[in-house]
Amino acid sequence: MYQFFVEPSQIQGNRVVITGKDVNHIKNVLRMKPGEEIAVSNGMDGKEYRCGIEEYTEEEVVCSLRFIKEDGVELPSRIYLFQGLPKADKMELIIQKAVELGVYEVIPVACGRSVVKLDEKKAKSKLARWQGIAEAAAKQSKRGIIPEMKHVMSMKEAIAYAKDIDVKLIPYELAENMNKTKEIINGIEPGQSIAIFIGPEGGFEEKEIADAMEQGVIPITLGKRILRTETAGFTVLSWLMYHLEE
Repeated sequence: MYQFFVEPSQIQGNRVVITGKDVNHIKNVLRMKPGEEIAVSNGMDGKEYRCGIEEYTEEEVVCSLRFIKEDGVELPSRIYLFQGLPKADKMELIIQKAVELGVYEVIPVACGRSVVKLDEKKAKSKLARWQGIAEAAAKQSKRGIIPEMKHVMSMKEAIAYAKDIDVKLIPYELAENMNKTKEIINGIEPGQSIAIFIGPEGGFEEKEIADAMEQGVIPITLGKRILRTETAGFTVLSWLMYHLEE
């Protein structure tokens, strides 16, 4: 079943109106007919609104609400991925898979060892593209929300942004004791917010690790092998999804 996102104001009682680029997609690409069913989310409450297409106008798809699926697909905890800026187009893959795995926000971080340097103009352009990738991944994986892509932060800004998050983890190649990592993951309660800090190629600088630890970020190990930056985040997100999934 195809899923689309709308603003909360577009759901009015038993009437749901879809506007924008999705109108052409539903009408001319998917060629859906009146009576066919789609899923709609408002991007906020995590609920799935099952609707039947009633009619097309020039700029709208008018639907009738059939029922609301209350048990949404969102994880019981909000997960924030602080991703060190990687080279090339790796960030696009990271965003796509992180959204599929249940992340709530993705925060790009310009670390000391980040090769990519984005000026304000490039950062704005990248952010728009990254948000589009997040939206497409949310639709594909039938998320109840569209995870937000935040603006690029420095490591100092990222640590400050994570100040009020309940559990803060930072995979670090010098960390040891896999049993300790398992203990930390297993100790996370549903409803607690979680921050994951992932370094770029080359990892974090020692000072970045020290600064993070001073603010309560806990170093963990991901095992005996050194993982690529695009693999490390997926690993932690997969563990958390397995642990938190109801």
